[in-house]
Amino acid sequence: MLSRSTVLAVFGILTVTSVPVAAAALPRIASMNVCTDQLLLPVADPEQIVGLSPFSRAAWLTKNPRPYPMLSGGAEDVLVLRPDVVIASMFDKRSTRELLKQQGLRVVEFAVPRNLSEVKDQIRQLGEIAGHPDRATAEIARLDAALSRARHTIGDKHYRILQLTRRGWVEGSDSFISSLLTEAGLSNTAGELGFRFGGYASLETIVSLKSDLLVVSQSGSIAHDDGQAFLLHPALERFYPPHKRIVIPEGLTECGGGMLAEALDVLAAEVKRVSP
Repeated sequence: MLSRSTVLAVFGILTVTSVPVAAAALPRIASMNVCTDQLLLPVADPEQIVGLSPFSRAAWLTKNPRPYPMLSGGAEDVLVLRPDVVIASMFDKRSTRELLKQQGLRVVEFAVPRNLSEVKDQIRQLGEIAGHPDRATAEIARLDAALSRARHTIGDKHYRILQLTRRGWVEGSDSFISSLLTEAGLSNTAGELGFRFGGYASLETIVSLKSDLLVVSQSGSIAHDDGQAFLLHPALERFYPPHKRIVIPEGLTECGGGMLAEALDVLAAEVKRVSP
């Protein structure tokens, strides 16, 4: 029969060695797209992330991306790193994704989400991949809480809103931004123009639509190019002065992920600002 001291010694060895074994089981992950960067950072341990996309430095990320290597966007540096999982967007270069697969790497491809439900599914999926489903659950809860705050602030203010960007481009009724507005209790008037996925609207059409508010990505009276100058046309400034413009920075809504919680908080604050 083993002595008590021997049993305790064996138990101690098992306890000590179990920690690095568990840590080693977590996958090493490379992200090839700025949107997958944003999905990955909140749910993975820093040591799991072997590289982020070429645009991670400029991205509006939930965590500082600087401690992580920046990938080129090609297959070569990813193959050198040999991560356990590569996450990419369906918009990333197909030949690169196929080459990585041919070399035996596991490549998980994410489509562009069309609504908040699909965003939550992607957060949940990446939480499972990273081995931290609890963090994914927390991100989803953060998103739900922000949506609840936005709905409470907007209340019965069912504004008709047109999301307008450079040169008169508007997001259609089936766009992600339209889904976000609808979830918060607002409506996208692009559907009244017949735009399902998006399109360019003339100045006359925008004015005659008589939306209650515009959603734009920046404020101010300075245009850096002709595309931005469209938003500062005298007719638009007359019918949509600052108190009729909701400003949501583009970086907050160009991808799905936990960052949308901040976008919803900004939306709620802007609606409160412009409401009488």
